[in-house]
Amino acid sequence: MRRVLFVCLENAGRSQMAEAFANHLGKGKMVALSAGVMPADRVNSVVVEVMMEKGIDISGNRPKLLTKNMAEGADLIVTMGCSVEEVCPAPLLGNVVDWGLEDPKGKPIDEVRGIRDEIERRVLQLVAGS
Repeated sequence: MRRVLFVCLENAGRSQMAEAFANHLGKGKMVALSAGVMPADRVNSVVVEVMMEKGIDISGNRPKLLTKNMAEGADLIVTMGCSVEEVCPAPLLGNVVDWGLEDPKGKPIDEVRGIRDEIERRVLQLVAGS
């Protein structure tokens, strides 16, 4: 089973959505974790809302700090647009792909839905390739 680690800055939006989609859509093919280099206190409430629209409840999730063990345990690390080495060391940690997605923080719900839908599309491609 493929192990994927999704990394963004705060682990409050993009990477939380990606982890949830990967674990939901990739059952039996992949297992996912997410983390951030500077974790927020909580998951973005708008992100929780738009994921509920897809039937996925992430309201109980908490942002997690990226650790070396997480990175070493992953077959693939997907950064969500935080691959600047001064900010995010994830590219230094192994097999890394950057999706370069916009941060949903502070965005109106319609824009967050667009980010969510793009993440879902990319996760479906990952699952199909597993």
